[in-house]
Amino acid sequence: MDEVEETETLKHQEETHKRKNPKVVFWNFIWRPVYWFRMLGDELHWSFVLSVVIVYGMNQGLSVGLSRVSTQYYMKDEQKVQPSEAQVFFGMIQLPWVIKPLWGLLTDILPIIGYRRRPYFIFAGFLGVISMLSLALHKKMHLVLALLSLMTGSAGVAIADVTIDACVAQNSISHPSLAGDMQSLCGLSSSIGALVGYSLSGFLVHFVGPKGVFGVLSVPAGLVILVGMFLREPHVHNFSYRRVNQKFLDACKAMWTTLKCREVWRPCLYMYLSLAVSLNVREGMFYWYTDAKGGPSFSKEVVGSIFSVGAVGSLLGVLLYQNVLKNHPFRDILFWTQLLYGLSGMLDLILVLRINLKLGISDYFFAVIDEAVTHMIGRVKWMPLLVLSSKLCPPGIEGTFFALLMSIDNVGMLSSSWAGGLLLHVLEVTRTQFDNLWLSILIRSMFRIIPLGLLFLVPRSDPNLSILPTEMLRTKKGDDIPESDNIEMAPLVNGT
Repeated sequence: MDEVEETETLKHQEETHKRKNPKVVFWNFIWRPVYWFRMLGDELHWSFVLSVVIVYGMNQGLSVGLSRVSTQYYMKDEQKVQPSEAQVFFGMIQLPWVIKPLWGLLTDILPIIGYRRRPYFIFAGFLGVISMLSLALHKKMHLVLALLSLMTGSAGVAIADVTIDACVAQNSISHPSLAGDMQSLCGLSSSIGALVGYSLSGFLVHFVGPKGVFGVLSVPAGLVILVGMFLREPHVHNFSYRRVNQKFLDACKAMWTTLKCREVWRPCLYMYLSLAVSLNVREGMFYWYTDAKGGPSFSKEVVGSIFSVGAVGSLLGVLLYQNVLKNHPFRDILFWTQLLYGLSGMLDLILVLRINLKLGISDYFFAVIDEAVTHMIGRVKWMPLLVLSSKLCPPGIEGTFFALLMSIDNVGMLSSSWAGGLLLHVLEVTRTQFDNLWLSILIRSMFRIIPLGLLFLVPRSDPNLSILPTEMLRTKKGDDIPESDNIEMAPLVNGT
């Protein structure tokens, strides 16, 4: 017995020594992500892991980072549109995300050639490639055709997003212990992709122009086609296409029944209104950044670097919510974040009125602080709404109903973008006239405070408890609704 105890003591001392050895700790830190990826590949198959990295990291994260700056310069320099018009056009580009439930229903209940996911990846990839190449190769495309191409590219990203969400959800059900790891993989891929995309966007727009960047964006879309070719997926046998119409109708009836529930429609109304009244005048600020006389006159590279800092701020917001705020009641978090969100809008006012220069703070440094703070607060404000949305989904239609909630949010952001464009138009903020830009920023910041009066629509409950009535939680729809394996997740990066 003494020899056994002595052996165990020696092993314990050796393990302790390894843990305290700086070299061992350093190499463990370096190789840990590799081991983590290898573990996910072994458990979930390498094709799934690579698909998440491509769709979230490349097609959504990197592409959104590149496309935002390139599209802004394309509208300003190639199409010669006014800031108010650009604001409205950017809202139109997001329209394919509004009908996200349709994409979810299609991939969930309508297999093609025996596969539920792979054909939709291929279709989404072709949409992206065709739309981006048409923009890149056309010398002088009409504005209407350009908008249609950009909307088509946005549809490709949305369809791929919905489809990979379904794949993640399926694996979360079959491997529940790895659900957190898969969420981390999605978030990590999209965050890194967005950071790289924003960091490179300004340089690429400067060297190859906006249309050249559109050509580059065809590459991530092409990789989505490859995802549809190599993704491992079981073949669906003896599928009855005659029941598709009935399944659509049953799903719509189930969603309508849920929406009529008081515990559901009230938070949904708050989510829409809180987003819709937060007027978006981003394009007015962008034109002022680059074209205003007496303004900062930021270069393309500087604009890209500022947006990349915003991506870092957004990531910090996620970490702050996850580690500090996730267990606080919804109303408490939304009250303080909405208040801070309104106050953060005043940073733009300080910049436009040039108060920062009087304080001895350079335009670039202040713009970086503004972008980081605004995105961090905006992300912290957004996270409890995502958690709230997930708790409003009844059993059996979780996937499709969550997609419906996300489409409601997208309608809110669309309303915000169009209302902001109207505000810029009324105040006569143009490509060369920015005298009233400060007023639009002040009005926007005041409107951001309005949702504080609507917080009574949000449940005061603990975020770890259920919100839906008990009888609704027990409801199961059986075979009359789409499969519950399509549990949609919110897009981790904003659309193009």
